[in-house]
Amino acid sequence: MVDALLQDRVAFLTGAGSGIGRAGALALARHGATVVVSDLDPDRARDVVAAIVASGGKAHALGLDVTEDAALEAAIAGTHERFGRLDILHSHAGIQIPGRLEEVSASDMDASWRLNVRAHFVAARAAMAVMKPRGAGSIIVTSSNSGVQYDREMIAYCTTKHAVIAMVRQIAVDYARFGVRCNALCPGFVDTVFNAGFETQMGGRDALEDYVSKNIPMGRWGTPDEVAESIVYLASDRSSFMTGHALVLDGAESL
Repeated sequence: MVDALLQDRVAFLTGAGSGIGRAGALALARHGATVVVSDLDPDRARDVVAAIVASGGKAHALGLDVTEDAALEAAIAGTHERFGRLDILHSHAGIQIPGRLEEVSASDMDASWRLNVRAHFVAARAAMAVMKPRGAGSIIVTSSNSGVQYDREMIAYCTTKHAVIAMVRQIAVDYARFGVRCNALCPGFVDTVFNAGFETQMGGRDALEDYVSKNIPMGRWGTPDEVAESIVYLASDRSSFMTGHALVLDGAESL
């Protein structure tokens, strides 16, 4: 079932083959957007597109390594050329490397920075090149509630998630006058495979479940579908006066 909230709009998503990215792609399509679903694993991207098409939506799959600048830029420019517009960018792909200062190598930090900050920069820059001339667009970058608090023993992850919020806010103030909005999505613990780093750092699944039940005031995980509702909000005119915001969805864990 498709409604008209995002009718005729075109969205480009990275890391959309599973978890939050997948839920966001399905939700954007359900609200009428044409969605370009990119993922490092092209089979996962195709599976998401198949689900969208089966529900009456419009989507296209793309295998993409967002750490390859030229490929990422070409994919975003190609989306604009194919559809004649680009209204929404959700730059979501990321990496989680656990460890304290002495446990994380410089190459680990480089890998975190390359995917959790630099790839978002490249994607936003490519999207801005086509959004600014039209005077409209919504750029959504996935950070984390780790970007508004300080985790234990997660120096690479926490550092990069704080950095991407600073970048989003800088983009927002620089381009608000041009009609392009930029916001950060900051999920807390959502039950997806992305939590493998936290699970390792905490000593296994049972320890992670215990943390969630005792340290999140709501006492539970979030779900990808709950986060997807916020993606739709940030992508649509429902948030037309919101830019430079870090939207935290974490059951009050960070408070």
